[in-house]
Amino acid sequence: MAEGKFATAINCMDGRVQEPVIMWFKIKRGMDYVDMVTEAGPIKALAEGDEALSESIRRRVTISVAKHGSGLVAVVGHHDCAGNPVPREEQVPQIEKAMDAVKSWDLGVQVVGLYVSERWDVEVVRE
Repeated sequence: MAEGKFATAINCMDGRVQEPVIMWFKIKRGMDYVDMVTEAGPIKALAEGDEALSESIRRRVTISVAKHGSGLVAVVGHHDCAGNPVPREEQVPQIEKAMDAVKSWDLGVQVVGLYVSERWDVEVVRE
């Protein structure tokens, strides 16, 4: 097991959202490291049940949990997402459905939903 406190973010590949999410984990949750599982608009794939992409994400999250001891997984949506170009009002329900999908993997971790705003602030959707 790796040393330090790890969390995992299922996050967009968009480089603008990486740092705000990492800082949120470090400041708000006291994490040392954040494993990033990135895709273009991953909340859409998880919410809509894209089996191949969901399985790929699940495998990578499982590695983070099993090898790094991550006990907290965030599902992240964000403003101006090229891979999921819908407004916040549509992304919030997607985040919640994606959280339910992640919880169904029975990894024994806490799952939170986050949204990164147009100001690059991290908002908690659901804990």
